[in-house]
Amino acid sequence: MKKIYYLLLLLPLFAAITGCSDLEDIVFDHEKQVFPTRENAILLEVIMPTGSLVDDEYYIIGDFNGGEEEAFGNPEWMLEKAAESNLKWGIYIMPSSFKDGKSLADGFYFVAKRQGEERSVKNEPVVHTLDVQVGSFTNVWVDRWESYFGEVVKDSYSIYVNNQTGWEELALYAWGDIEGITPGWPGLLPTSTEVINGVTYSVFDMGKDNKDVTMNIIFNNNNNGKQFDAMQGFTLNRDVYLLITDGSFEEVDPDVTPYAGFTVYVDDQTGWDELAIYTWGDAELAGWPGIQPTGTKEINGVSYSYFEMGEDVSGATLNLIFNNNGNNSQLGDVPIVLDRDFYFQITTEGATEVNPDGEPVEDEGFKVGNGG
Repeated sequence: MKKIYYLLLLLPLFAAITGCSDLEDIVFDHEKQVFPTRENAILLEVIMPTGSLVDDEYYIIGDFNGGEEEAFGNPEWMLEKAAESNLKWGIYIMPSSFKDGKSLADGFYFVAKRQGEERSVKNEPVVHTLDVQVGSFTNVWVDRWESYFGEVVKDSYSIYVNNQTGWEELALYAWGDIEGITPGWPGLLPTSTEVINGVTYSVFDMGKDNKDVTMNIIFNNNNNGKQFDAMQGFTLNRDVYLLITDGSFEEVDPDVTPYAGFTVYVDDQTGWDELAIYTWGDAELAGWPGIQPTGTKEINGVSYSYFEMGEDVSGATLNLIFNNNGNNSQLGDVPIVLDRDFYFQITTEGATEVNPDGEPVEDEGFKVGNGG
């Protein structure tokens, strides 16, 4: 009787095993079709590797669409992200657009704008081949991106600019090792825009001929009276990401979400061992001696200690007291309305507001004497 009872318990397990005898019958969520099929197109849904950048651009490349030189950067061959999945991207391919009698059966691969070409798990080039018909749906897997194995090697590099100048137009002029790095003055206009981590960048594609060239950059408002020198004597051996204002530049990491509040930058010429800022007025950010530097940054050759003031006090009326972290030296009150970034040069005699290039602010500049 016990044997019969045990057999009855095992029957559901036997049924489950026999019902899934073929592993191909198992369909995972990320393998399910998410884009609708079209009668006049081939639908490819690409399953990306974990860690793929949601805000990257992905392209399909093959002999059928002219190869990387014609297809990369062309919106016709860019994949679209599925609405409810970060790992599923799709593209509709029209056989009427195939070149030179080629098709997907002649081989294709995928390229990410920032992460490079696709790679196998052994870091080998990948070529897919498919013999599929119009109106069909097919999943294609990408194992890795080139960036997974180290720095991406590219044929050309671009300069990405978070433009905070307030100028109506922006141009980039470059000169250096070779002639014709950019067109004649005022130079190159943005070739495109790209949104990365919520930041819109003006993109200057510098071209294959300028890869590894040493150059100097001048930003200008398309020859309308404003300009400033940016990176000088640098070699274009990578994509460059810059935040620029009217007169300053700073190289930034595009994968770091920008700080949303305002910042006080201090060129400290006091000789103090330490530096702090005490605030009073609409807000006391910390008890005496106040807040400590967030870090240091070099801007236009000047090394600044910078203080991120916090988003919650944007627009506040504050009085700043620069001091040597409470060690018996301080300057007099500096009144500000925190509605922008501020740059100061301080000495033991007082504080002077400066432009990001280190020059005193005209008309609006002030100097506050030593308060003790």
